[in-house]
Amino acid sequence: MSDRSTKRESGFSLLEMTIAIALGSIVLGAAVQLYTQGVSATWTVSQRAELQQDFRAASNMLTKDLSLAGAGLNPGAAIPLPSAITPVYGCDQTPKCYITATYPVSAGKPTLYGLIPGYNVGPILTTPPGATDVVTVAYTDSSFYLNCYTATVGPAKGFVTFAPSTVLDAKGNLPAFPPAGCLPNGVAVPQNVNDTSLGLTPGDLVYFPSLNGTIVVAEVTPGAIATGVNAVGTTYTVPFAVGDPLHMNQLTSTGLNNVTLGATGTLPMRLLVITYYIDNTVTPSRLMRQVSGHTPMPVVDGIVYVKFSYDLFNVGTGLPATDQPNPGSGDANDTASNGLFPNQITKINIKHMAMDGTLKGSRGYQGLDLETSVSARNLTFVNNYPN
Repeated sequence: MSDRSTKRESGFSLLEMTIAIALGSIVLGAAVQLYTQGVSATWTVSQRAELQQDFRAASNMLTKDLSLAGAGLNPGAAIPLPSAITPVYGCDQTPKCYITATYPVSAGKPTLYGLIPGYNVGPILTTPPGATDVVTVAYTDSSFYLNCYTATVGPAKGFVTFAPSTVLDAKGNLPAFPPAGCLPNGVAVPQNVNDTSLGLTPGDLVYFPSLNGTIVVAEVTPGAIATGVNAVGTTYTVPFAVGDPLHMNQLTSTGLNNVTLGATGTLPMRLLVITYYIDNTVTPSRLMRQVSGHTPMPVVDGIVYVKFSYDLFNVGTGLPATDQPNPGSGDANDTASNGLFPNQITKINIKHMAMDGTLKGSRGYQGLDLETSVSARNLTFVNNYPN
């Protein structure tokens, strides 16, 4: 008869199981917490890097435009605009105006400068600090070679024809097209005026430096650009009708903006009038960039404050006027710039361009603030820049 095993198998008691589960839960909870903290830190770093990248791109665009203020215009340019109806900026073709802004007045005329301050023109996002600023710069478009064409007002009011010149040279020959000196090196021909990507479109502003011995700025209006041919090449007749949203086209009995019908000008150029402002009709608020009479485009989300000041140089006294928030206004903080005009600005100070980035969930905010200065080298005709 064989022996039967009487050895009893042992296991965990209830107390041991409870202790093991508790210890495992503690270790697992710690691991999950470490993982969550790591993911959160990674997300925060990534979000801050993205915030910095967006902020850097926006500030680079703004400072580049500020540095080009007045480029292609005459030094110290102050262009009188038609005044039967007050010209405006900050409006598009819808038509809709996004800011309330008119051009500064000089000698009783609205005047276009290479840089136009907009002190407290922007919206109030929080109080304090209060109203935000707007800034507008103007410079010619060097990538579109409209200056290769000769501009003629007419043959009817509200139209300008851009054509290869047919003025005979000293030997009685037709000139070549394009004329010498209108194109940069490596470029053989100018773009067509009606080119689909770079040509004139409604909302563009065109700068005519010498129509009828004066300076004219006019806005392209909707309508087909008619083409034709003269003795040298293709011609383009572009509409500049009355009723344009920016009120630049004010026809008289003699033509466009007091220019006699048939008057011929030289070196027409597309003019970029670029306005930066904060749009608080969306959440989060964002920095907008509007070019001439075109629809504004967002630059970056999360901009919560923009403020500028300006350094000017008084040619009459030989003295600088520095850190003027509203130059020429006579305000208490701007007395040094009394009697001065925007074409005497030598430097733009970005006092604040503040940006907030919301962190995921309810973890708060990250913020950045730009403070820098930009030289306006194309504005003044005197090489004096205060420190």
